[in-house]
Amino acid sequence: MNKSFKIYIYPHRRDDPFANALLPVDFEPGGNYASESYFKKVLVQSHFLTNNPSKADLFFLPFSIARLRHDPRVDVGGIPDFIRNYISHIKQNFPYWNRTNGADHFYVACHSAGRSAMEKAEEVMVNAIQVVCSSSYFISAYVAHKDASLPQIWPRKGNPSGVDSLNRKKLAFFAGSMNSPVRLKLLKTWENDSEIFVHFGRLQTPYSDQLLGSKFCLHVKGFEVNTARIADSLYYGCVPIVIANHYDLPFQDILNWKSFSLVVPTLDIPLLKRILQQVSSEEYERLQRNVMKVRKHFMWNLFPVDYDAFYMVMYELWLRRNVVRIPLNSFSHLNPNYTNDSR
Repeated sequence: MNKSFKIYIYPHRRDDPFANALLPVDFEPGGNYASESYFKKVLVQSHFLTNNPSKADLFFLPFSIARLRHDPRVDVGGIPDFIRNYISHIKQNFPYWNRTNGADHFYVACHSAGRSAMEKAEEVMVNAIQVVCSSSYFISAYVAHKDASLPQIWPRKGNPSGVDSLNRKKLAFFAGSMNSPVRLKLLKTWENDSEIFVHFGRLQTPYSDQLLGSKFCLHVKGFEVNTARIADSLYYGCVPIVIANHYDLPFQDILNWKSFSLVVPTLDIPLLKRILQQVSSEEYERLQRNVMKVRKHFMWNLFPVDYDAFYMVMYELWLRRNVVRIPLNSFSHLNPNYTNDSR
């Protein structure tokens, strides 16, 4: 992959009216939806880029859903129209989409608005590779194996003290908004338990202390199937427990999730303590050791490090790169001669 994989980014000038959504951000990304901005920011500086479309394995559609939703000219309700018009522009001015009807194109989106962004551009949803955080089999817009799950990561740096400690006093921990029936069921079942700590709303103690002090950390479906809690758990050395049905876990084509996490069906929430108590000390130590091994895959770096989140996403794309193309000379009447020099 490192030697041969090439990506072509559709070029946009810095004076483009929507440069804010089409070009990389000029700051270090942060917050819940940073993965979307990090990917683009790192990609444009990487050796995977090519200015020659004929050498490209895949074509990147660089619009940012997270940026568009904050643009008063677009807002959330206008994103489907923006995407429809953008794809129309690409089809009319470049020959590459038409060779495969978009099957060798991809976009990246972490905000949940991304799942409805293609409502007026169905061919993107059906044909293009969608690298998205809202990666649920239950969502009709997400096509498993064609699309890829983007991990939702709140950027953090360094290693917290005690991250590899096995001496954790709490059995399990969850804190967050009660914005789904699954979370409400978890709260109702375990809110008064002495070993499983479930908290609604803001904590009075540091979030990091709870993660560092718990053996298992719960990833529980909220309004969307995705949250940053899996990456949070791994960063603080806590074994993630995934309580979310129909979730296409990030990097599932690459990682053996059974080696460092547990998946508990939502129906088994009342059995949660029994399930966790049945994990032997030896099994827990194995899970936690593997957590320490996979942490690096869930970290973003402005300058990518081997096997970090950027390289993992690139490998997911590389696995999906093989499509049938019509030779470019079939579209000789459409030869705009564009390059990426305007980035």
